[in-house]
Amino acid sequence: MSDDPNAFQTALALILGRDPDLIGIVTLSLQVSLSAVLIAALIALPLGAALALWRFPGRGALIVMLNALMGLPPVVAGLAVYLLLSRAGPLGEFGLLFTPGAMVIAQVILVLPIIAALTRQQVEELHGDYREQLASLGVSRARRIPTLLWDARFGLTTVMLAGFGRASAEVGAVMIVGGNIDGVTRVMTTAIVLETSKGNLPLALGLGMVLLALVALVNAAAHLVGETAQRRLG
Repeated sequence: MSDDPNAFQTALALILGRDPDLIGIVTLSLQVSLSAVLIAALIALPLGAALALWRFPGRGALIVMLNALMGLPPVVAGLAVYLLLSRAGPLGEFGLLFTPGAMVIAQVILVLPIIAALTRQQVEELHGDYREQLASLGVSRARRIPTLLWDARFGLTTVMLAGFGRASAEVGAVMIVGGNIDGVTRVMTTAIVLETSKGNLPLALGLGMVLLALVALVNAAAHLVGETAQRRLG
């Protein structure tokens, strides 16, 4: 392993020069994480809203399970997806293992509980404020879901940004199901681990700087959305 004394400068040059390897890795990372968040949101938003509006046997257990899955270890999610997609697994015939599709599935499993649980909390609080008004207008529970989701859109945007932050910074699951294949499934987090172990510090640092910038942008966007929501409520 050899350390480059000018690694930071070289890393900055890679970013400014739009190094093809770096750009390819960043692009794939964004494609996988954004796809995972979008798919998870399509399932989790109505699921969380339904949990907030309906009362049924086992609801409490389901809420507890969702809250627990918010802290699901990524390597466990990766192992579960690996077993499903391996040749001996029930979905092995689709040949998804070690593809970006497998990485999307793993990230969906990690992100979905976060979005669903936080959506349930926000919609339940909002429904408490509008329950009598909606009931007086004869709005059914099913029809209340899109209304409440739209009214909570600023808070839910922050929730989705949190889910994207979780997905983009994940290592274990995508390493297991993606295999960290160069040009195929290598994303920022797995590339940083590999390049650091190889001693290629400029590329690892460059990817780390891009990842930090991405995290900062996500947090700034979440703050901006929160400020906008407060101004509207004020």
